[in-house]
Amino acid sequence: MKKSVLFIFSAVLLVCLVSCSKQQAEVSKPVESSAASGPSGSVMLYSSLKESQLTALKEGFMKKYPGIKMDFYAAGTSKVATKMATEKQSGQIACDLVWVGDPSNYITFKEQNILEQYVSPEAKNIDAIYKDPDNYFCGGRMIVMGFAYNTNTVKQDEVPKYWKDLLKPTFKNQIVMTDPGESGTTFYAVAGLLGNSEYGEAYFKQLKAMGAELESGTTSTHTKVAANAYKVCIAVDYVTETLEKDGSTIKFVYPEKDLVSISSPIALIKGAANLENGKLLYDYILSEEGQKILMNKGCATIRNDLVKENSLSTAEIVKRSMKIDDKYISEHSTDILTVFDKIFK
Repeated sequence: MKKSVLFIFSAVLLVCLVSCSKQQAEVSKPVESSAASGPSGSVMLYSSLKESQLTALKEGFMKKYPGIKMDFYAAGTSKVATKMATEKQSGQIACDLVWVGDPSNYITFKEQNILEQYVSPEAKNIDAIYKDPDNYFCGGRMIVMGFAYNTNTVKQDEVPKYWKDLLKPTFKNQIVMTDPGESGTTFYAVAGLLGNSEYGEAYFKQLKAMGAELESGTTSTHTKVAANAYKVCIAVDYVTETLEKDGSTIKFVYPEKDLVSISSPIALIKGAANLENGKLLYDYILSEEGQKILMNKGCATIRNDLVKENSLSTAEIVKRSMKIDDKYISEHSTDILTVFDKIFK
């Protein structure tokens, strides 16, 4: 009888020990954190970048953050601004980030109180002149405005190096430029030149007298030069270089002085539906990985620790750049276009 009781007691004790060990193991087992699977949800970007550039960024970003679905709306600066204004009137801007070419637009956005303050950890690698002092926006890539010429029709000793070189007889009826009413980058260059006492209205009147023509769309302007329709155009560096890589007889020239550097800022939208994912995309755009993707797609980097092959360094671009008053442009954009249109249209 005693043996039976002892056997039963031992069996019960063994079961209890096994059960306790199992419970202890379950308690000790680390709980799988939701962060382990990474961020999730979506993020929306409105931008004036080329679709090929945005697609490349999207692929890189979603590879790093597979749980986040990134979408973008790509259009010219004026169309992006109009879309945002319409959505604001309806109650909510539908994007989480905005990224267009003209820095003066961001002065307006800031005054409209539609931007969210943010300091990206990647911003330490960007020159202070390309960052808003109140942290509402930060340069996202470097665009340089200069000249593009057709290598078949322009001799090396005729290649323009200064803005006033476009006024030489060799370029009579051979100049084309993008309509600044349709392109934020061209508008910024026009505004800078109009506001500079060395150029001003007189310069554009001379360009018009030289037979300079307007073209609708930045890519179309450059394509016309590549196709021998014109010898030269007021050009964007990365658009020219993309055509050149594709085999077109076109080449970009950095002006020796007064080049127009455009920091093409990025900014978060106040009250954005996906603000935290927006911050991740903001950081990714400014990161070394994001900037290298842009460099591979023709853009010059905004970071001071990277240099794109066959391009000027950020420091040299800053050194050669024309001083442009973004606040003045934002306050007088309509007047600037009116002055230009009276000359050209």
